[in-house]
Amino acid sequence: MRVVKFGGSSLATGTSVNQALEIILADPSRQVMVVSAPGKRNSSDIKVTDLLIKYAKTVLNHQNYSKIVDEIYSRYQEIGHFFGLDETQLNIIKDILLSLPESSYPTDDYLIAAFKAHGERLNARLIAMILNQKGIKTKFLDPHEAGLTVTGEPNDAIVSPETYLNLDKIKIDSDEHVIFPGFFGITPSGHIATFSRGGSDITGAILAKGLHADLYENFTDVNGIFAANPAIIDHPQSIKTMTYREMRELSYAGFSVFHDEALIPAIEGEVPINVKNTHDPQNPGTMIVPDKRFKPLNPITGVASQKHFSALYLHKYLLNKEAGFTLRILQILYKHNIPYEHMPSGIDDITIIFNRQFLNDQLIDLICNEIQSLINPDQLEWIDDYAIIMIVGEGMKYEHGISSQILASLNKEDISPQMINQGASQISIMIGTKKEEADQVVKTIYKQFF
Repeated sequence: MRVVKFGGSSLATGTSVNQALEIILADPSRQVMVVSAPGKRNSSDIKVTDLLIKYAKTVLNHQNYSKIVDEIYSRYQEIGHFFGLDETQLNIIKDILLSLPESSYPTDDYLIAAFKAHGERLNARLIAMILNQKGIKTKFLDPHEAGLTVTGEPNDAIVSPETYLNLDKIKIDSDEHVIFPGFFGITPSGHIATFSRGGSDITGAILAKGLHADLYENFTDVNGIFAANPAIIDHPQSIKTMTYREMRELSYAGFSVFHDEALIPAIEGEVPINVKNTHDPQNPGTMIVPDKRFKPLNPITGVASQKHFSALYLHKYLLNKEAGFTLRILQILYKHNIPYEHMPSGIDDITIIFNRQFLNDQLIDLICNEIQSLINPDQLEWIDDYAIIMIVGEGMKYEHGISSQILASLNKEDISPQMINQGASQISIMIGTKKEEADQVVKTIYKQFF
């Protein structure tokens, strides 16, 4: 049995939904379909999820919401009419939309989570209606009914271990299709909480593990995963097969085709993932597999970059002899709930790298002031102009001199990295550089190895 997930761009119109259903019906093993909310129909369009967030804010501001409800409903109505559904059948969608403000929510964050989750919830219900009208035995399965329980923040949920016990009890007939909404689960108190944005990938992986799928197919709008960002490299090489570990490293550094958190359930369940193109389903796409028995064909699998980083540089003589120095810094970060990404160090200095998305100017000033006061470093410098480039490949473990090749190629382009760090797994090398040099670094390294 396969679990198949479709992204929002693959379900934006009646034509695209029909294409997705043809893919599902072409293979009897594709029994479980995880759906996203309808995405953009064109470049100037608005995703249904964004419309639902607007709806939630309209309700919170006590404004009239009839116009936004009509706009959201029209997206589902358009798809339903494409398949010949009448208004009597579709009215349930509008009724659910209109009932959202009448429900009780613990906080405004829970209200926003519930509203935006209905993009997927209503689309799954609609697609189940379409398949049943076609005479195909289909069941709409809601996370509440399935027991997909979550903890954590209302808009950044984490799956609960008991979910897998609940999913293990679900029985699917051999001639039956199940349509499941992505992106959200149910809290212990019965409220909706969503995964982080793009969380339908996570739902698909959870179901693949919990239902013991043979394969998790993730359909998107590109032919799998490329060795570099096509916005930086013209026609980059496609990756045929890669490991979970490689995908995790590259997702972290900017490969946005597949949600990096979605790999965890697949890894735990050892379910292979196939990233494919809805518009070219015959293309083999990219297989993501366990690293056991994986034989890399090249030393480097991919190179990725992210520019939303900042760094704090501290220098203090004899730092290596001062017990508790790093601990005191971490305690300051912990007090202000600030995560850090990396902390490369030398005998007299430390660089702490942060994801800038978790910081604002006030927090930056606050932690710098506290570190200066408590630690009293000889030099403290905040660096906003920072990017991270990840070079990843299982084959790096078996080929010597990768670091020297990288540095030599950058030297030819007169680029001097601010930081270089190789992970203990030996499958990745991280380079810190200036933001304006990041694209050139990717181009140089890609040219060197591909």
